Parts: sequence; C-alpha cells; structure tokens
Amino acid sequence: MTDSPTETATETAKDAEPTFRGDVTVELVKHSAADSDVLWAARVSTAGEQSLEEITKDPERSKGLINYLMRDRHGSPFEHNSMTFFISAPIFVFREFMRHRVGWSYNEESGRYRELQPVFYVPDAERKLVQEGRPGKYVFVEGTDAQHELTTRVMENTYREAYEAYQEMLAAGVAREVARSVLPVGLFSSMYATCNARSLMHFLGLRTQHEQAAVPSFPQREIEMVGEKMEAEWAKLMPLTYAAFNKNGRVAP
Repeated sequence: MTDSPTETATETAKDAEPTFRGDVTVELVKHSAADSDVLWAARVSTAGEQSLEEITKDPERSKGLINYLMRDRHGSPFEHNSMTFFISAPIFVFREFMRHRVGWSYNEESGRYRELQPVFYVPDAERKLVQEGRPGKYVFVEGTDAQHELTTRVMENTYREAYEAYQEMLAAGVAREVARSVLPVGLFSSMYATCNARSLMHFLGLRTQHEQAAVPSFPQREIEMVGEKMEAEWAKLMPLTYAAFNKNGRVAP
C-alpha cells in the first residue's frame, strides 16, 4: 500500500531538520514591461489613436520624453506595464512589504492550508548588528565576533524549539492555523507580488539606500535585499525609465 500525497508531505515535514538562511530570493516570473509602454501611454493625450504606433518604435529615440515625464512627475504613463515576482524571504519582511498597497497585488503561502517548512532566517556575517543613536538619527555598525556567535546560537536554538512545538501540536491533532502561532517571524515564507513601474519606483525610493537618492531612506537591510534584486530585474526590462529614475533623484513620479 502506497502513502497518500498528504501522508508523504506530513512525514517529510515531520522528519525535516530546520535549515537556516541569510539570503533572500527574487524571481521575475512574468512581465509585460518596456519603455515603449511609457511612450504610447504618454502620447495618447496629443496623438490619440496614432499613439499606438509608438509600440513598434525604438524607445531610444524618445528617451528625452521619458526623462521629462519623470522630472516633471507625470506619473500615470509609468503604470501601463506589469511585473510579477516570486519572492522567498522571512515573514517579517513581508509584513513591511505589505505596507505598500497602491499598485501592488500579493498572494502569500498560507499556514492554514499547508504545513510550514522549517526554513529560518539567521543573519550572515555581513549583516550589521549594532544600532547606535536614536530613531531618525541612528546608524548600524558591525557587531563583534561574540555578538554574531550569540545571535546565531540563540536564533537557531529558538527556531528549533519553536518548530518542535509546532510539530508536537500538529501530531496531537491541533489545526494548522492554531499550531502556527508558535512559529516566529524569522520563518521563511513565499509570495507572488505584482506591480507596475510607478509602484515599484515608490517602493525602491523607500526601501533601498542609493547614492543618487534625493531623499535619503533608511530601510531594514532584509527588505532592502529584496528591493535590490527586484531593481536589477526591472532595470533590464525598462533601461530608459530606470536611468531617468536615477537621474531625477529616485523619486517616484
């Protein structure tokens, strides 16, 4: 007699050892996004149906228009495109992420409907650990070897205990939606996030630090890591829009 898919999945999760990661992953799974999308949307106001001809034109010829739209903050032409990303990151990153609501759509894996896997976030050696100063004026600096050792040891031990408690409750027949309450926000989750260029620019302006930014931002490093990977994908799709974004202070139009 063979195991059912449900039984097999349960055994796999039950027997799994917790794993620890210090990275995040971002995959561009589909898109309809190009600089020409900005051009035809902008020119419809003066060219009407003839603006459709812009779709087949070389956007390089019109980079001045894209820069003008960005500089003078004519934002709506940057909304006629779409990018969908598959993101794997700690839950606390998604809680920050979903503060961005305008121009975004989200679907995240559910601890009500599936048994959550024991993958947890532990900062790597490059993550600055120590906060100095006060809110609005603070900076992060390198931690000592002892602080990094403590952080790694305490987090890993806590994660193991939490996941054992989760498994114990599931084995006793407690519903997944109840048992998940013992799991920490350092647990990895995954989601699809769909946006357009305008909403992504607003996100990047707040969630990344950049030397060309006119308005400084001080994001938590983990969400910045996600933002940097999304930015790299977008830059390849819409290079003229991306260049204008940077040239004009990384402020969303």
